[in-house]
Amino acid sequence: MPLQNATTSARDAEGKNGVQSLEIGMTILRAISTGHRAMMLKDIAAAADMPASKVHRYIVSLVRSGLVEQDPMTSRYDLGPFALSLGLVAVDRLDRVQLGLLAIADLRDDINQTTALAVWSDNGPVIIRSLRPYRPITVNVVTGTALQLLTSASGRVFAAGLPSNITDALIGRERATLSLSQELQTQSGIDAMLDQVRRDGVSIVSDYHLVPGVAAAAAPVFNFKHELTLSVLAIGVKGMIDLAPEGKVITALKRCAAGLSERLGHVSGGSFKAHSQP
Repeated sequence: MPLQNATTSARDAEGKNGVQSLEIGMTILRAISTGHRAMMLKDIAAAADMPASKVHRYIVSLVRSGLVEQDPMTSRYDLGPFALSLGLVAVDRLDRVQLGLLAIADLRDDINQTTALAVWSDNGPVIIRSLRPYRPITVNVVTGTALQLLTSASGRVFAAGLPSNITDALIGRERATLSLSQELQTQSGIDAMLDQVRRDGVSIVSDYHLVPGVAAAAAPVFNFKHELTLSVLAIGVKGMIDLAPEGKVITALKRCAAGLSERLGHVSGGSFKAHSQP
């Protein structure tokens, strides 16, 4: 009986502690994946904070498994075909809307304001999910609401992050049909506004003309292809939502969008860097 108890305890400990060699292998894989290019053994060892001899032993097995491959010409190591296959399968199984809904639920709980998700459609941005806060006076956002590019917070995010050949026609239509503020009546004014959104990483709109008295902010969400795939919104009654650039709402909104971008495989978080229009 004591032997059986000892065996059971050892199994329990193994289950709780995991497999150390696997964790070491994952550390090496992580070092290679964050290197942004094929790496020499000494560079991998430095990134993983391990002796090169130890890293080499693990890399031999990682190469055999297809998780790592070595270029025979340069002797550099990079992620292998099986690692690529795993990544593609993981991305294929991601549900951006479900992940987005979880993200805006956490954001709503954090800031206690209406939160929403918007996606791009053939007719511009559309609200696909929204959550109401825990307060008696709030803004209700209807799923399926179409948003304009130049006057809504989410619209400006998409106009700033999508290629101009996708947005130009809609922007031209809005310039011809909407009563725009003076600064948006020229192309140079529109360009300046979109450049500001890219620099700030967020769009803030107060007194949205479709619903006077409403203020909103939107931040971009990028996917693993570095494409703008969603926008996250915080919406409230003007005067009851603090949209100061360094305030709690904007800080939480940016953090939410960056975290969701990372979850969707975008390595540098939610940012307009390298995403500005050509």
